[in-house]
Amino acid sequence: MADIGLYALRLGLLVCFVGIAAGLYAGLQERPEWTRVAERSLLLVFAATSVAMAALFWALATNDFSLTYVAAHSARTMPLHYRLGALWGGQAGSLLLWGWMLTAYGTVAVLGNRHQNRKLMPWVCVAMLVNIGFFLLLTNFESVPFERMPHDQRLSDGNGLNPLLQHPVMLIHPVMLYTGFTGFALPFSFAFAALVTGELGTTWFRTTRRWTLFAWSVLSVGIMLGGRWAYEVLGWGGYWAWDPVENASLMPWIAGTAYIHSVMIQEKRDMLRTWNIVLIGLTYGLCLFGTFLTRSGIVQSVHAFANSDSFGRIFASYVILVLAAYTVALLWRLPKLRSPNKLESVLSREASFIINNWIFMAILFVVFVGTLFPVFTEALSGARRILGPPYFNTFAGLLALLLLVLTGVGPLIAWRKASLTSLRRQFTIPAIVGSLVALVVIALFGFSPGYWAIACWGLAGFVLTTIAQEYTQAVRSRMRRLGESVGTALLTLLSRNQRRYGGYIVHAGFVILMLGISGAAFNEEKIINIRPGDFASIRDFRLEYLTANAIPAQHYGGARARVALFKNDQPLAVMTPEKRMYWLEQQPSSIPSIYSSWREDLYVILTALEPDGSATLKIYHNPLVNFGWAGGTIFVIGCLIVLWPHPEKLLAQTAPAAPRTGEAGA
Repeated sequence: MADIGLYALRLGLLVCFVGIAAGLYAGLQERPEWTRVAERSLLLVFAATSVAMAALFWALATNDFSLTYVAAHSARTMPLHYRLGALWGGQAGSLLLWGWMLTAYGTVAVLGNRHQNRKLMPWVCVAMLVNIGFFLLLTNFESVPFERMPHDQRLSDGNGLNPLLQHPVMLIHPVMLYTGFTGFALPFSFAFAALVTGELGTTWFRTTRRWTLFAWSVLSVGIMLGGRWAYEVLGWGGYWAWDPVENASLMPWIAGTAYIHSVMIQEKRDMLRTWNIVLIGLTYGLCLFGTFLTRSGIVQSVHAFANSDSFGRIFASYVILVLAAYTVALLWRLPKLRSPNKLESVLSREASFIINNWIFMAILFVVFVGTLFPVFTEALSGARRILGPPYFNTFAGLLALLLLVLTGVGPLIAWRKASLTSLRRQFTIPAIVGSLVALVVIALFGFSPGYWAIACWGLAGFVLTTIAQEYTQAVRSRMRRLGESVGTALLTLLSRNQRRYGGYIVHAGFVILMLGISGAAFNEEKIINIRPGDFASIRDFRLEYLTANAIPAQHYGGARARVALFKNDQPLAVMTPEKRMYWLEQQPSSIPSIYSSWREDLYVILTALEPDGSATLKIYHNPLVNFGWAGGTIFVIGCLIVLWPHPEKLLAQTAPAAPRTGEAGA
């Protein structure tokens, strides 16, 4: 089966080259029959990579330790689901997954455009196949998932997967990230095709709008799942550390969010044509750059894959080549990208979206500089210097507050030009509510939470009030005009104007997520050494250390502490933090125990068991942290509403076109 997978990869690479040649010939000579060849090549490459994926899954499931990849990232003692998850737990397997997902998106593009966008399709195929071909080159020659291990080096049990990856979230998180990263290849390819062909209207982004939103939504889910994994597995009490690989997933999300907002201006007002082409190129370029960061070794991270110098050079060269080709095409078409319409007023939705884009770009710059600062300093001085979380929190945090303001302001301002009267009508009540919320926070806590948390709560009150106001006005209007009930009116709004009212839910989720982040201003932590029967306290909680027991697991050993938790002398739970040692990997791991309520988390880590029977515990009190997970959930629900197929639009797409006047009897 492994040999079949290897030959499938080689066949896929060969067909990829054929498809690229056919697409180039079709595009340059305007030969539609050769466009079909390129499209069929893409479908065949998808089939070949699917066979390779199945073969590697089979090798992992059956413990085929004759393969170097299986021996290095799996073990006989691991449960089946973690053995299968090892496919994306190492470099070669994750590159195969990347390539396969690109072919899946390419197949979607081919099947969805069999009778439309025929002028764009040869160049779309070329762009997709070039990206696919690069990953197939890597998996055929540089990081081969089906490489055989010499007979005298074969293992009977395997080395096992990195213990940090042996968590249910890690069965989903990498797949979500890769689905988001590769999904941006589709609008990137259509944008490139539009540049090459000169079809620079709205077709390219209208065709890929839903897939762009899908990729962005899935990437959002992947980032949030990564935060949850870090919170539950890494044992440091937090969910985001501005780690380089975390930032590698955040940067394309920032650029993609800017694009999703900016493209609305082109759709409504035919403005920012050049900027939207730049943004989608930047977004996919950052997807590739993030993958390069993860695998090149130029930055250190707990999330990074093993690497080699040659691999880093190859990947960096490819990223530069892709961005250079895209930039050349952009510069070639620059004269034709000038927008016919101009900004008419700073008091307009267009202006708010443009400012929104500037802020996103400023955040992107802050994250990019902070992530690569060690690389820059090493190149200039020979010493690596790191900009830690205070740098990111200060600069990105301030810009995030400005984004909160625009989240409430932007959607409510009129297109072209808004009057001062309409602005007063729209924002008087939200401004009052936001101010009152900030004053209440100050009255309760003084200024101890800091300006950021106080401002965040005040702005959250402002934005949520604008959203509630929009829903209330729309629902009342339908109830008054059509006699609908509240529930019917609300469901009708969500089904008939998904982009607007689903977008409000996305914004509400973002606001609540920000409230969860603001809870860090109230965090408290303690490190204590405690004997059995003794007590420790933090805020309103009291903890009694009971005992510690050995863990009788096959794959790892260690100890599990038992800690009774009380609040105001009322028993709540018995917490069981663990300290593990994974035998095959010879790697320790701390598994925290977390007691959650909607208001706060109590987070306990067993850091050491001492010879005298005492235990060293690290205790975190994290208020409001669950607002972050709740906000993320609401965010995803809003994305699903926006993406949900509209029944009337589907009917319009599938129904035959009505005959024009005078054609009925033709």
